[in-house]
Amino acid sequence: MLLLAAGWWIPFYLLIVVALKPPAEAISSPFALPQHIDLGNFATAWQGSGGVGMGQALVNSAVITVGSVLALIVIGALAAYGVARQEPRLGGVLYIAFVMGIIVPTQLGIVPIYVALRHLGLLGTLAGAVLLYTGILMPLSVFLYTGFVRSLPTEYEEAAFIDGATQLQAFVRIVFPLLAPITGTVAVLCSLIIWNDFFTQLVFFGGGINNRTLPVAVYDFVGQYETQWNVVFAAVAISLAPVLAFYLFAQRRLIRGFTGGLRG
Repeated sequence: MLLLAAGWWIPFYLLIVVALKPPAEAISSPFALPQHIDLGNFATAWQGSGGVGMGQALVNSAVITVGSVLALIVIGALAAYGVARQEPRLGGVLYIAFVMGIIVPTQLGIVPIYVALRHLGLLGTLAGAVLLYTGILMPLSVFLYTGFVRSLPTEYEEAAFIDGATQLQAFVRIVFPLLAPITGTVAVLCSLIIWNDFFTQLVFFGGGINNRTLPVAVYDFVGQYETQWNVVFAAVAISLAPVLAFYLFAQRRLIRGFTGGLRG
């Protein structure tokens, strides 16, 4: 297990040592430990390229990720509750429709989606990014929530109905708190997908200079004829730091939620 873990750490080792080296040393001996540590690579990477600094790109990525995840949790949980509590035939058809949304590649609809966002005036905007990712990942969110909602007993909701609660009140006060474990799973998975996505952000939001995200900002350092890989690796390290911290924090909560089951 230690050898396997060491194999997984090789890319991180290469990332850090190259990010700390001067340009010539990064090219001549990328795997060796740095003989001269150059912290200026991180300062150069933070200033950014293409007119947008890494700080602004980080804020843009955070806004898109948080906004999309909140929409996926709220809308996905409500939609999954409706699918799970429908009569079996209709609920099964709806469930299959969402599963098909996971299977069908998003790239098949890249052109009509691009045209639609352009006509709506949302191309290259943060609101357009949130709307796009909410639509792309909604099938995954509903798929995860539906399986969990189906495992919940209906007696709690029926007791709430007897006390005079509406179906929405029963969902908000009874069902949704019981969905804490799967909500954490949806938040972590969707956050990682959105934060690390490159192709979609390059196609839809690469033209919006002020709204560039971290993956696109990192790509700006790759030149057509010359690339300073030490600066590129420093930019990658900066972009990975927030999502790694979030994942390590959320991982503990996920394990606690899964071990606690419905008691959480």
